[in-house]
Amino acid sequence: MSTIAVEVVYRGIFQKTLARNIVRSIVFAARKEGKIGTAFGRYGDSPERNGIPAKQFAIVADTAEELEENLAVYEAHNVDVTINVDDTMSKGIESWAWYGLQPINQLTKPNGTLIVTSRQTADDLIEDMHQRDEPYNLSIIPSVPSFSGLWVYKDDHTDARILGTLCKVCPDLVSLASMLEAMKDQGWSDLKASSAEKAFERGTQRPVEPGEGSAETPFSFDLPGWKTMEEGLVIRSVPQGGGFRGGEEGFQPARSDVFKKYSTRSMRPVINFDTCTKCTLCWLQCPDTVFDVTPDGLYDANMEACCGCAVCEAVCPVPDCITMVSEAEFNDNNSQWEAWTKDKDGYNKWMTVLVDKAKLETRTHGFHHVGEYAEQGPQAEED
Repeated sequence: MSTIAVEVVYRGIFQKTLARNIVRSIVFAARKEGKIGTAFGRYGDSPERNGIPAKQFAIVADTAEELEENLAVYEAHNVDVTINVDDTMSKGIESWAWYGLQPINQLTKPNGTLIVTSRQTADDLIEDMHQRDEPYNLSIIPSVPSFSGLWVYKDDHTDARILGTLCKVCPDLVSLASMLEAMKDQGWSDLKASSAEKAFERGTQRPVEPGEGSAETPFSFDLPGWKTMEEGLVIRSVPQGGGFRGGEEGFQPARSDVFKKYSTRSMRPVINFDTCTKCTLCWLQCPDTVFDVTPDGLYDANMEACCGCAVCEAVCPVPDCITMVSEAEFNDNNSQWEAWTKDKDGYNKWMTVLVDKAKLETRTHGFHHVGEYAEQGPQAEED
């Protein structure tokens, strides 16, 4: 066996415990087979923050020398398996204003595997993922995202099912028997071990051919070289802004060209412009200056600036005027106000379907209050 690397892409803080459980268990299972491995986290340029994409890695080798050799030169340029524990990150990830947008499959080796926990179909997920020049495989674990984070652990067996699937799609890493032993050593229940076995039995892969997926070019930017940096610390202010879309009416704040936040979003606001009372609360309370004031006095959310925090939904006094909807429902960042002005009846029908669906979903955009997960009740998720 050559060295095998696995990356786990997760929502910072919200899914920290989940990611840690996965990479630690991989290393423990590898030791059962006389292999050696290590697990570590990497957050790019930014500290781990609420909802911001972050990564943890597990690297396994046959010998200590081989592991050290790989770690000495190791940069995450390629991995055998990518595990994405929140399907809305299939559109790409950014650790905030450094690398630009990194496709979720960018580090996956040719013919490697991308594992995603999702209720979406393979075709729907692939539509979001950026195209590759090389083939790879997609394995889906039917599940809603699990927020097993720093402050709360939601033991819904997502970690066990991911590990069982991993043993199926990457048999050279560790065997299922070794993984089950590692789970037992960590005090995991027999029920969780059973979940891992079921996931192993059900695990399938769908080949993704070169050219399949989104043709969008991920945004990127050039970093200043050391020769172009000024003396001292220089932070350029963002201009105040001006009229809406460059006109004389309304107001549109200026925004940083390199500080886009939409990859951090698992949900986005959908606005009912017909019921908006123009109270200004969403515009005033938004922490990221997302809302533009339109010439007719309404508020259009800029979807490249929105991080999906849901403050606007919380402060809006009108029921269902602003509703947070799963990011998986969207394939672009287009203006909702423009869509509404062009076809109000069509927009309202589209909006009503999304809002009704959002009310039936169990997904949330994070941990809101003590006892929230207990209120949701146990979620077997097909186990």
